[in-house]
Amino acid sequence: MVSPELSSHYNNSNHHYYSSSMAKRKAFPGLTDGFLFLGGAFFGLLLVWSFSSLSSSTPRFGSTVVQSDSLGVDGKKPVFPGCGSDGVNLRYDPPEETFYDDPEVSYTIEKKVEDWDRKRREWLKLHPSFIAGARERVVLVTGSQPKPCKNPIGDHLLLRFFKNKVDYCRIHGYDIFYNNVLLHPKMKSYWAKIPVVKAAMLAHPEAEWIWWVDSDALFTDMEFKLPLERYKNHNVVVHGWPKMIYEKKSWTSLNAGVFLIRNCQWSMDFMDTWANMGPISSDYAKWGDIQRSTFKDKLFPESDDQSALVYLLYKEREKYYDNIYLEGEFYFEGYWSEILPTYDNITEKYSEIERGVRTLRRRHGEKVSEFYGAQREQYLKDAGNGRWSWRRPFVTHFTGCQPCSGDHNQMYSGQSCWGGMVKALNFADNQVLRKYGFIRHDLLDSSSVSPLPFDYPDDGPWG
Repeated sequence: MVSPELSSHYNNSNHHYYSSSMAKRKAFPGLTDGFLFLGGAFFGLLLVWSFSSLSSSTPRFGSTVVQSDSLGVDGKKPVFPGCGSDGVNLRYDPPEETFYDDPEVSYTIEKKVEDWDRKRREWLKLHPSFIAGARERVVLVTGSQPKPCKNPIGDHLLLRFFKNKVDYCRIHGYDIFYNNVLLHPKMKSYWAKIPVVKAAMLAHPEAEWIWWVDSDALFTDMEFKLPLERYKNHNVVVHGWPKMIYEKKSWTSLNAGVFLIRNCQWSMDFMDTWANMGPISSDYAKWGDIQRSTFKDKLFPESDDQSALVYLLYKEREKYYDNIYLEGEFYFEGYWSEILPTYDNITEKYSEIERGVRTLRRRHGEKVSEFYGAQREQYLKDAGNGRWSWRRPFVTHFTGCQPCSGDHNQMYSGQSCWGGMVKALNFADNQVLRKYGFIRHDLLDSSSVSPLPFDYPDDGPWG
């Protein structure tokens, strides 16, 4: 297809050609119609021959072969045919052998992966289009049970939780993998995440970080982006507090339902150690006894992934503490019960800012959402972080609610869990819908939306 600019150029040129021909016919009446016909036919043959020559010499994208060492003369990666919008070539895998061709490499949790850092580097060298941005590339991993939920509304809730994660990843350019099978028959419940994370590390050598997010956790600040530079000297990031580990010895001193782990050999070894405190270990029952004797507030007998992680930090501080970042300055994940009552105040505060700042009310493409998130930061300096803050919580985690089984913690009612989830999901979804021109005015009503006016009025919160 010819671009509008070229189309205009061709139309103007043709108009000039025909006008000149008519003028010449009038100026030279001796030229016969037959002579003009022969001349036009000859010109037409030349034109057809020219187009056929161009067509036969133009390469087709489908047959283009990109060599693995085809870097530009300036050292920058070329634009490969078939590349996605981020410049990576999704249509090329070199014939050279990689770790994938090694029969000894296994995705299973029982078998160790050796020399992973070298294997990743070699894979990236053979896939040069993935090198740019590799240090900040994130794959979010989540999942749920293989069977339908017992709770009648469980599957619907999990679908909306998953939609929320997909929305967040699309806005920030992250890949996402949703798993709903057990990758090891013994690693069930809270232990099921570890085999999935290891498999994701092997499946995504192009990614520096694998980000596990529980199925019952959702993003409630869709503009906020992971501060990866903050974690450059660490291999694991988890929400937690050192004092609760080393002074109070509490199994709730961190939450393992959301964690970021670097795709490297250290992490592979760490996950082997972590997993060996779980059901695949012959000492599984023993580990449960050890955890209960160490953490007096642990109420159930079996070893769990969270207590195991706290135990490793507590008992082997010199080995693990410097590599694990305990994020406690913002809601890397936050307890829903303390967050939920703040949504209305947060909504009003953000609306108040937007009423005075035209830039933040401006309509924009979803792909540039991070720009507006950065612009908003200057108005949130007094918002604080964490509990009682009026900043949007990054992640709201419905710990203890069990939306699929319905077997929620008895300290709260099922209605408080399900209603709270609906409110949180709509609070987050409003931030997405606004970029599509709509809004929910009632956070407890999932079905009713209204078109968003060109410029928001001065009354009423807008989510």
